[in-house]
Amino acid sequence: MDKNHEASRRRFLRHLAAGTAAVAAGSNVFAAGEERRIFQENLIRKPFAANDQINIALIGAGGMGVQDTITALGVPGAKLVAVCDLYDGRLKDAKAKWGNDLFTTRSYKELLSRKDIDAVIVATPDHWHQQISIDAMRAGKHVYCEKPMVHSITEGPAVIKAQKETGKVFQVGSQGVSSLGNEKAKELLKEGAIGTLNYAEGFWARFSPTGAWQYPIPSDASPATVDWDTFVSNTTKRAFDATRFFRWRNYTDYGTGMSGDLFVHLFSSLHFITNSFGPEKVYASGGLRYWKDGREVPDVLLGTFDYPQTNVHPAFNLSLRCNFVDGTSGTTYLKLVGSEGSMDVTWDSVTLKRNKTIASDDPFYIEQLKKAGKPISDRKRILGPDEYTFEAEKGYLGGPHDHFVNFFTAIRNGGTVAEDATFGYRAAAPALLCNDSYNQDTAIRWNPEKMQLIKK
Repeated sequence: MDKNHEASRRRFLRHLAAGTAAVAAGSNVFAAGEERRIFQENLIRKPFAANDQINIALIGAGGMGVQDTITALGVPGAKLVAVCDLYDGRLKDAKAKWGNDLFTTRSYKELLSRKDIDAVIVATPDHWHQQISIDAMRAGKHVYCEKPMVHSITEGPAVIKAQKETGKVFQVGSQGVSSLGNEKAKELLKEGAIGTLNYAEGFWARFSPTGAWQYPIPSDASPATVDWDTFVSNTTKRAFDATRFFRWRNYTDYGTGMSGDLFVHLFSSLHFITNSFGPEKVYASGGLRYWKDGREVPDVLLGTFDYPQTNVHPAFNLSLRCNFVDGTSGTTYLKLVGSEGSMDVTWDSVTLKRNKTIASDDPFYIEQLKKAGKPISDRKRILGPDEYTFEAEKGYLGGPHDHFVNFFTAIRNGGTVAEDATFGYRAAAPALLCNDSYNQDTAIRWNPEKMQLIKK
C-alpha cells in the first residue's frame, strides 16, 4: 500500500471513529436506533433566465422514453416541444399527455430539422441509438441517449467521433452515475474505507407472471399504424411482426439482451466509483431456462470479468448475474469487496461493513501459538463487522433527476458530463462482449483503455 493510500485510509478511519463516538454519545449524526448517516447536502441550483429555457424533443415514446421525459420536465427550465415515434398510438398519447400544440412525427430527421429544438432524448430500441445520436449531434442538437449507447461493439467509435467533432453535450442514460449512492461509494473507496479493492459483484433480478419484457401489444397494431419498414431498414428485412416491434428486447436484431439492458447499469456505476476503463477479459454463460416464448435471448445470464491493474485501481475481479426466473423478485445491488471491508451500493444508499480484529484469549489458540513458537500477542481473531449505512435524506429526488440536472447544466454552461460518449462506450462494450461471449461460447479479450478487441 502506497503512502498516499495509507494516509487516505487513516483519514477515513479518523472520520469513522468520530462518527462512532458521536453515536455512543447520543448524537444525531446517525438516525435514532440505527447506525445510519445522512450524506445528502441540499442542492442549490443557480437561477436561470427565461432565455435559458431548454427545448427538448423525445425520439422513441415507449415506456422508458416517456419516463425519461417526465423526469426531464421535472427539472426547472425544460420544455417538451416535439415527439417522434414509429407507432401512431404513441404520438396520439403524447398529445394527450403534453398538449395538442406538441409537434409529432414518424420521421426523426424531420424533427432534427426544427430550429426550436435544443436537445433530444433518444429512447428508441437499441439498434437505432448510434445513427440517431450521430445525426442529432450533426444537426446541432445535444443528446441524452438511453443505455446501452450502441447495439454492437463496432458502433462506439463513430459516436465518440461525432461528439468530439460537434462539441455537443452527449450523455448516456445510466442514471445511477449521477446518484448520491454512487457519489458516496466513490468517496468512501478513495478514502480507503474497504482497504484494497479485490472483488466486485452485481445482481439484477426481474420477475413477471406474464413474462419479462412481454410488453403489451396494442389492439390496433398494423402496417397502417406502425412504420415497420423504417424500423427494420437498418437490420434484417422481415414481414410486419407486431410482437417484434413492441417486444423488441427479446430479439437480437433490435435489443442487447439482459446484459445490454441491465448489466450496463452495473458497469456504469462500477466504473464511476473506481475510475476504471473496464475489464480486459470477458466470459459469460447462461441460458433460456424458463421463458420459452419465442425470444432469442437468455433469461439467466452470468458474467465474469478480469479488471487489470491501472494507475488508479488495483487488479480485481467482477461477477455479474441476472435472473428473469427469480420467484422472490430478487434484489438489485452492487457490492465492492476489499481487504478491510465491503460496500453494498444502491442509487440511494451505501452500506459499509468493516472487519475488526482483537487479541484472542482462547486457550486452544494460545496453545497452538505456543506450539508454533509464535508470540501470543500476534494472534488475532475476526469479529463480526462494524456496519454503517449512509442513506440519502428524505426528499431526495434520485439519480434519474440528478442525471438530467447534470445534462441541462452542461448545456447551459458549456460544460461536460461524467457519462459522455467515451464513458458510455466503455460501459457498453463489456456488456455487448458478454453477449458475444455467450453466443460464441468463448472468453473474449478487450483493451479497455484503447477500446479495442484483442485478437487471439
